[in-house]
Amino acid sequence: MSSHEFYMDLALYNAKNMKGQTDPNPLVGSVIVNDNRVVGIGTHLKAGEPHAEVHALRMAGDLSRGATIYVTLEPCSHFGRTGPCAQAIIDAGIKKAIVATLDPNPIVSGNGVRMLEEAGIEVIVGVREQEAQEMNEVFNKFIVEKTPFVTLKAASTLDGKIATHSLDSKWITSEEARLDVHLLRSQHMAILVGVGTVVEDDPELTARIPNGRNPLRVVLDSTLRIPLDSKLVTDGIADTWIFTSKQYDADKRKALEALGISIYETSSDTQVDVSDVVRVLGEKGISSLFIEGGGTINAAFLENGLIDKVVFYFAPKLVGGKIAPTFIEGTGIEWMKDAIDLRNGEFTKIGKDFKFTGYPEKRGSNV
Repeated sequence: MSSHEFYMDLALYNAKNMKGQTDPNPLVGSVIVNDNRVVGIGTHLKAGEPHAEVHALRMAGDLSRGATIYVTLEPCSHFGRTGPCAQAIIDAGIKKAIVATLDPNPIVSGNGVRMLEEAGIEVIVGVREQEAQEMNEVFNKFIVEKTPFVTLKAASTLDGKIATHSLDSKWITSEEARLDVHLLRSQHMAILVGVGTVVEDDPELTARIPNGRNPLRVVLDSTLRIPLDSKLVTDGIADTWIFTSKQYDADKRKALEALGISIYETSSDTQVDVSDVVRVLGEKGISSLFIEGGGTINAAFLENGLIDKVVFYFAPKLVGGKIAPTFIEGTGIEWMKDAIDLRNGEFTKIGKDFKFTGYPEKRGSNV
């Protein structure tokens, strides 16, 4: 491992620990080194607050002059809610800048590096580039496509069942796996379920971990049959948005809106159009969406090519039965050659369960 990789790893480590705090901004870490000694460390903490480079420069103070700065993402070159970090680096007298990856934001990409080079600062780009890009997979999609990065989560038995034939589902996975899910909830801006889950389970959809962030709750409900006394309507813990179809109950809409629930009508006559859901969430600044729906909801998003990542928890249990629900239903794939491939798959063990993460191959608007 080179010294550049060592210091960049430190910057990456600090940035990753802020996941769920910076949305819709990226995760960014910075380290300043002078005479082989770390003199400044900074991490972006929250949108609208100083960027990682600024925190590191403030810590380093006068020791920034002649130093090397390590940044996991190209320093910004424009005025937004904060000033341009590239200019702050120049003003501090930094001699060399090591950048993991360029910023995919069209108004930044390449301009930050160009500013530094024009000021006489030596710039090296590409140290731990892959790790930096993977860390910001949510930001990298949202800043370019203006739609949220969508993660599909499911928990099932080894034979793919999310409940028994009597619809009993508590609990499939271990407490350790469920805690991991709460962590993922806190790292996403929004969580989505179908109204069937609300009617059956009356969930809170909160992140029950210390200092966890409760995401926006999104419900797909084509007729607005959500109970007015359900927790998502009454608890006030987090905002709840409901997406419906053109056949919604007008009186129910008025009642829900009177209780502070936001209603969005999609373009479909009878079912919620999931493409409309993703588009509207993006327009509202939601950069990440965590789906915890049933088999029908999961299938709708997959069949429309809207899933960017899957997180599946498999419990070492067998349920069986033709009518016991599975975590992907719908019509399904007709030919095996058309099955959805999951790339970069990875298994880890959590408690007695197995967690799989992977990325569906995209094939246009439909699979």
